[in-house]
Amino acid sequence: MKLPKFLLADNSDFPEDLFVVHTEYPRFVLNVEEEEVEWFDDLEGDDEETMADEATKVVEAAFKWCDEELAKYDEEDEEEEA
Repeated sequence: MKLPKFLLADNSDFPEDLFVVHTEYPRFVLNVEEEEVEWFDDLEGDDEETMADEATKVVEAAFKWCDEELAKYDEEDEEEEA
């Protein structure tokens, strides 16, 4: 099965939170509301600084993707109201 790179997730135990799941290496769950990341994979590499930069980039990409995805939902809602 081919999975999308990012998935939106929620959970009734955390009604105020929205999560982004990153399905590719390095896999993680981002709590968008709390701006917290739970990593599923160990970040591997010789250079810690490079790995930290790459981790920062992928988390920023997750936030950007989430903003774009939520904007699509807002556009759909506006179209339905018109």
